Amino acid sequence: MNTAPVPSDGTPGQPPAPGTSSARRHVLVLGGTAEARRLAAELVGWARPGLRVTSSLAGRVASPRLPPGEVRVGGFGGTAGLTRWLREHRVDALIDATHPFAGTIGFHAAEAAAHAHVPLLALRRPGWVPGPGDDWHSVASLAEAAEELPALGERVFLTTGRMGLAAFAHLDGLWFLARSVDPPEPPHPARMEVVLDRGPFTLDGERDLLRRHRIDVVVTKDSGGPATAAKLTAAREAGIPVVVVRRPPTPEGVPSAPDPAGAARWLRDVLG
Repeated sequence: MNTAPVPSDGTPGQPPAPGTSSARRHVLVLGGTAEARRLAAELVGWARPGLRVTSSLAGRVASPRLPPGEVRVGGFGGTAGLTRWLREHRVDALIDATHPFAGTIGFHAAEAAAHAHVPLLALRRPGWVPGPGDDWHSVASLAEAAEELPALGERVFLTTGRMGLAAFAHLDGLWFLARSVDPPEPPHPARMEVVLDRGPFTLDGERDLLRRHRIDVVVTKDSGGPATAAKLTAAREAGIPVVVVRRPPTPEGVPSAPDPAGAARWLRDVLG
């Protein structure tokens, strides 16, 4: 799948013709997060002639929330494909605003930016930090989270997304409540109820969910940000342990910003 809405030169999915104003400055935002949408909205609203903003979505969600500006959906084909796209579409700056657990895209972005000689920034929301009263169990992977669960509880609230449910499929002695945007596919736990929803979530809503389903342990990735943090407060109030999957490693030497405002400041400096 490729591009919606139509790019500024009027040709869907094609780079602008040489000499057009849209060819002067082109920003590619690797998105899919709330921060990426806010950044795209701010950049599209800039009173800057010739600024072209393209957001790229992985396509893992059936009905994603589309950001303003141009949008492309689907993978690039690894480092080589992204390098080629940056060159063919004359990208002047690349911002990796993907999810902290998006996998290898951050490394592909770093390698492609270096090959194409394009400035790169990572937009990364800060991770969560435990506070007084929190009972957090830090693990390195979903597999380690599954190993921890039998000793912590019997009714599990899984907030790790539908793609990782296979790691818990063998835990037949536990009951799971899994929350995801789209319906999950097997393999997944046999004793599982699914709630389809997307953040932001309210504290009252999370309190009610934990109470109604008699949850006694929560599993989450360290996604950071306020949109899904209410479950942590609700778990702390209820004295429920939380298994937190640590973030994967990121490329070294890539400058970063914690929020869209910081990313916009970096871009202003880069574009001059």
